[in-house]
Amino acid sequence: MYIIGENIHIISPKVKEALANRDGAFFVELARKQVQNGAKALDLNVGPQKKAGTEVVPWLIDVVHEAVGMDVTLSLDTTNLEAIKAGLKKIPRGKAIINSTSAEAERLEAVPPVAVEYGAKLIGLTMAKEGIPVSAEARVSLALEKLVPRCEEVGLPLEHLIIDPLVLTVKGCQEYVPQCVEAVRILKQSGLPILTNAGLSNVSNQVPAELRPLINRTYMVMLMAVGLDMAIADPLDQKLKEFIRIVEDRDESTPVGKLVLTLHDRTAEGEEVTPDDVDMKDPEQVAIWKTIQILMNKVIYADAYLSV
Repeated sequence: MYIIGENIHIISPKVKEALANRDGAFFVELARKQVQNGAKALDLNVGPQKKAGTEVVPWLIDVVHEAVGMDVTLSLDTTNLEAIKAGLKKIPRGKAIINSTSAEAERLEAVPPVAVEYGAKLIGLTMAKEGIPVSAEARVSLALEKLVPRCEEVGLPLEHLIIDPLVLTVKGCQEYVPQCVEAVRILKQSGLPILTNAGLSNVSNQVPAELRPLINRTYMVMLMAVGLDMAIADPLDQKLKEFIRIVEDRDESTPVGKLVLTLHDRTAEGEEVTPDDVDMKDPEQVAIWKTIQILMNKVIYADAYLSV
């Protein structure tokens, strides 16, 4: 699994403070930790940066390049297109991702040509002016009828287009959660050479901190099952990486590993895990089972779902 490290994110108070203070040492350490833990790319989420973006983004890129070199791909995550352009001038061709365009007319008009100009990959969100569709089919339609034709029109190779069908939180948007999995499945069956991406930790936004890792790693297995190519995720989460390893190595040497592979294989086949697949005397397996049920929208999410 191609992991784009998520940890340089303006939503973190520490990142926000370090960015405001131009604390290069903070970002050097954070970038190195992510790459040392397996991140193939780093997402640089600096927020809108309406005023200082054209200075902030190039500065941050210089710092990250100092930390990890120029061979690590950088994902420029801001709505400020001028800041993205300023940053792309600092990155070798083929080593940048623009995060992102949507299917909204204004963004779709402006952003893809920039990706072409600088040889960058482009994340395309399945979101229109009206918002994010609930159904998988509607999200795929936005991708195939809006994002793909526009990229073809401006000459962006489809191999450089990364469709993101938008992971939303199980807390408040639960009906969207299984639809994102199905959208990835349909996109990978389309026959087009496009890539797919998911912002993994979005699935557990606003969920109590102690519950988030289990939800994230269970959802990752489901997304891997339908062919997800890359994920913006936390490479420092060792348990997440263990679930990924279990899937990639087909390691069923432990009871939990066997259940993880069952979840993967059943999801790949469009089927469901059943109670017969779970040792209900094993608390770890029971927690995974209960998490599958909320992610599949079979049981209504509540913060106490594991204790019910």
